[in-house]
Amino acid sequence: MRVGMGYDVHRLTEGRKLILGGVEIPYEKGLLGHSDADVIVHAIMDALLGAAALGDIGKHFPDTDPKYEGISSIKLLEHVGELLEQNNYVVENIDATIIAQRPKMLPHIPQMVKNVAKALGLEENQVNIKATTEEGLGFTGSGEGISAQAICLLLPLMDIGSFDAMESGAGCGGCGGCCK
Repeated sequence: MRVGMGYDVHRLTEGRKLILGGVEIPYEKGLLGHSDADVIVHAIMDALLGAAALGDIGKHFPDTDPKYEGISSIKLLEHVGELLEQNNYVVENIDATIIAQRPKMLPHIPQMVKNVAKALGLEENQVNIKATTEEGLGFTGSGEGISAQAICLLLPLMDIGSFDAMESGAGCGGCGGCCK
Protein backbone atom coordinates (compact mmCIF):
# COMPACT_ATOMS: atom_id res chain seq x y z
CA MET A 1 0.00 0.00 0.00
CA ARG A 2 1.08 3.53 -0.72
CA VAL A 3 -0.50 6.69 0.67
CA GLY A 4 -0.26 10.14 -0.89
CA MET A 5 -1.28 13.60 0.27
CA GLY A 6 -1.95 16.64 -1.91
CA TYR A 7 -2.62 20.32 -1.28
CA ASP A 8 -3.37 23.20 -3.59
CA VAL A 9 -4.49 26.82 -3.29
CA HIS A 10 -5.46 29.51 -5.78
CA ARG A 11 -6.49 33.14 -5.42
CA LEU A 12 -10.04 34.14 -6.37
CA THR A 13 -10.22 36.83 -9.04
CA GLU A 14 -12.80 38.49 -11.26
CA GLY A 15 -13.04 37.59 -14.92
CA ARG A 16 -12.45 33.83 -14.52
CA LYS A 17 -14.80 30.88 -14.33
CA LEU A 18 -14.90 28.94 -11.07
CA ILE A 19 -14.13 25.32 -11.92
CA LEU A 20 -13.97 22.73 -9.12
CA GLY A 21 -13.95 19.00 -9.69
CA GLY A 22 -14.53 19.68 -13.37
CA VAL A 23 -17.78 21.52 -12.59
CA GLU A 24 -18.37 25.14 -13.55
CA ILE A 25 -19.89 26.70 -10.45
CA PRO A 26 -21.86 29.94 -10.82
CA TYR A 27 -19.99 32.60 -8.83
CA GLU A 28 -18.80 36.16 -9.34
CA LYS A 29 -15.14 35.12 -9.19
CA GLY A 30 -12.99 32.29 -10.45
CA LEU A 31 -9.60 30.89 -9.52
CA LEU A 32 -6.44 32.42 -10.92
CA GLY A 33 -4.00 29.99 -12.48
CA HIS A 34 -2.27 28.81 -15.65
CA SER A 35 -4.74 25.98 -16.27
CA ASP A 36 -8.38 26.17 -15.17
CA ALA A 37 -6.98 26.38 -11.58
CA ASP A 38 -9.21 23.54 -10.32
CA VAL A 39 -7.76 23.27 -6.79
CA ILE A 40 -9.55 20.05 -5.83
CA VAL A 41 -8.36 18.19 -8.93
CA HIS A 42 -4.85 19.61 -8.45
CA ALA A 43 -4.76 18.35 -4.85
CA ILE A 44 -5.99 14.93 -5.99
CA MET A 45 -3.34 14.75 -8.73
CA ASP A 46 -0.58 15.65 -6.28
CA ALA A 47 -1.80 13.00 -3.83
CA LEU A 48 -1.80 10.34 -6.55
CA LEU A 49 1.58 11.34 -7.96
CA GLY A 50 3.06 11.52 -4.48
CA ALA A 51 1.81 8.08 -3.50
CA ALA A 52 3.43 6.63 -6.62
CA ALA A 53 6.65 8.65 -6.06
CA LEU A 54 6.19 10.27 -9.47
CA GLY A 55 6.78 13.88 -8.44
CA ASP A 56 4.07 16.52 -8.55
CA ILE A 57 1.87 18.35 -11.01
CA GLY A 58 4.50 21.07 -11.51
CA LYS A 59 6.89 18.43 -12.81
CA HIS A 60 4.39 16.91 -15.23
CA PHE A 61 2.43 20.03 -16.22
CA PRO A 62 4.68 23.08 -15.76
CA ASP A 63 2.98 26.47 -15.75
CA THR A 64 5.69 27.69 -18.12
CA ASP A 65 4.41 25.39 -20.89
CA PRO A 66 1.86 27.16 -23.11
CA LYS A 67 0.12 23.88 -23.99
CA TYR A 68 -1.31 23.76 -20.45
CA GLU A 69 -2.66 27.32 -20.48
CA GLY A 70 -6.39 27.19 -19.74
CA ILE A 71 -6.46 23.38 -19.99
CA SER A 72 -9.09 21.38 -18.15
CA SER A 73 -7.60 19.85 -15.02
CA ILE A 74 -9.82 16.80 -15.62
CA LYS A 75 -7.76 16.18 -18.79
CA LEU A 76 -4.60 16.40 -16.70
CA LEU A 77 -6.11 13.98 -14.16
CA GLU A 78 -6.75 11.50 -16.97
CA HIS A 79 -3.05 11.69 -17.83
CA VAL A 80 -2.13 11.08 -14.18
CA GLY A 81 -4.35 7.99 -14.28
CA GLU A 82 -2.42 6.77 -17.32
CA LEU A 83 0.89 7.35 -15.49
CA LEU A 84 -0.36 5.28 -12.55
CA GLU A 85 -1.39 2.48 -14.89
CA GLN A 86 1.99 2.57 -16.65
CA ASN A 87 3.68 2.25 -13.26
CA ASN A 88 1.41 -0.62 -12.18
CA TYR A 89 -0.62 1.20 -9.53
CA VAL A 90 -4.34 0.90 -8.84
CA VAL A 91 -6.27 3.57 -6.95
CA GLU A 92 -8.06 2.10 -3.94
CA ASN A 93 -9.67 5.35 -2.79
CA ILE A 94 -9.44 9.14 -2.73
CA ASP A 95 -10.69 11.46 0.01
CA ALA A 96 -10.59 15.20 -0.69
CA THR A 97 -11.72 18.43 0.97
CA ILE A 98 -12.46 21.83 -0.57
CA ILE A 99 -11.87 24.72 1.82
CA ALA A 100 -13.90 27.80 0.85
CA GLN A 101 -16.12 30.27 2.65
CA ARG A 102 -18.24 30.75 -0.47
CA PRO A 103 -19.92 29.58 -2.66
CA LYS A 104 -21.75 26.59 -1.22
CA MET A 105 -20.32 23.39 -2.68
CA LEU A 106 -22.87 20.77 -1.59
CA PRO A 107 -25.09 20.96 -4.70
CA HIS A 108 -22.05 20.41 -6.97
CA ILE A 109 -20.24 17.63 -5.11
CA PRO A 110 -22.07 14.64 -6.69
CA GLN A 111 -21.00 15.81 -10.18
CA MET A 112 -17.45 16.43 -8.97
CA VAL A 113 -17.29 12.85 -7.69
CA LYS A 114 -18.60 11.54 -11.03
CA ASN A 115 -16.05 13.59 -12.98
CA VAL A 116 -13.06 12.44 -10.90
CA ALA A 117 -14.19 8.80 -10.89
CA LYS A 118 -14.72 8.82 -14.66
CA ALA A 119 -11.35 10.46 -15.36
CA LEU A 120 -9.57 7.73 -13.37
CA GLY A 121 -11.77 4.78 -14.37
CA LEU A 122 -12.97 4.33 -10.78
CA GLU A 123 -16.29 3.54 -9.17
CA GLU A 124 -17.90 6.57 -7.59
CA ASN A 125 -17.71 4.91 -4.16
CA GLN A 126 -13.91 5.10 -4.41
CA VAL A 127 -13.98 8.92 -4.48
CA ASN A 128 -15.11 11.15 -1.64
CA ILE A 129 -15.22 14.93 -1.94
CA LYS A 130 -16.43 17.20 0.82
CA ALA A 131 -16.28 20.89 1.62
CA THR A 132 -15.79 23.03 4.69
CA THR A 133 -15.48 26.69 5.56
CA GLU A 134 -12.94 28.26 7.87
CA GLU A 135 -15.51 30.23 9.84
CA GLY A 136 -14.32 33.48 8.27
CA LEU A 137 -10.67 32.93 9.25
CA GLY A 138 -7.62 33.16 7.01
CA PHE A 139 -7.47 33.78 3.26
CA THR A 140 -10.15 31.18 2.47
CA GLY A 141 -12.41 32.49 5.19
CA SER A 142 -12.11 36.07 3.93
CA GLY A 143 -12.90 34.97 0.37
CA GLU A 144 -9.46 35.72 -1.05
CA GLY A 145 -8.92 32.16 -2.29
CA ILE A 146 -9.90 28.52 -2.20
CA SER A 147 -7.72 25.64 -1.09
CA ALA A 148 -8.05 21.88 -1.19
CA GLN A 149 -6.51 18.83 0.43
CA ALA A 150 -6.57 15.24 -0.75
CA ILE A 151 -5.31 11.87 0.38
CA CYS A 152 -5.29 8.61 -1.54
CA LEU A 153 -4.40 4.98 -1.20
CA LEU A 154 -2.68 3.20 -4.08
CA LEU A 155 -2.04 -0.50 -4.40
CA PRO A 156 0.80 -1.82 -6.53
CA LEU A 157 -0.58 -4.49 -8.88
CA MET A 158 1.74 -7.12 -7.36
CA ASP A 159 0.17 -6.48 -3.92
CA ILE A 160 -3.30 -7.07 -5.32
CA GLY A 161 -2.22 -10.48 -6.64
CA SER A 162 -0.68 -11.37 -3.28
CA PHE A 163 -3.81 -10.25 -1.44
CA ASP A 164 -6.04 -12.34 -3.75
CA ALA A 165 -3.80 -15.36 -3.21
CA MET A 166 -3.94 -14.95 0.57
CA GLU A 167 -7.74 -14.66 0.53
CA SER A 168 -8.01 -17.86 -1.50
CA GLY A 169 -5.81 -19.71 0.99
CA ALA A 170 -2.95 -20.20 -1.45
CA GLY A 171 -0.60 -17.94 0.50
CA CYS A 172 1.72 -15.36 -0.93
CA GLY A 173 4.66 -17.71 -1.12
CA GLY A 174 6.97 -15.30 0.68
CA CYS A 175 7.00 -16.29 4.34
CA GLY A 176 6.45 -19.96 4.69
CA GLY A 177 2.75 -20.31 5.30
CA CYS A 178 1.47 -17.78 7.83
CA CYS A 179 -1.43 -16.83 5.62
CA LYS A 180 -2.48 -20.34 4.51
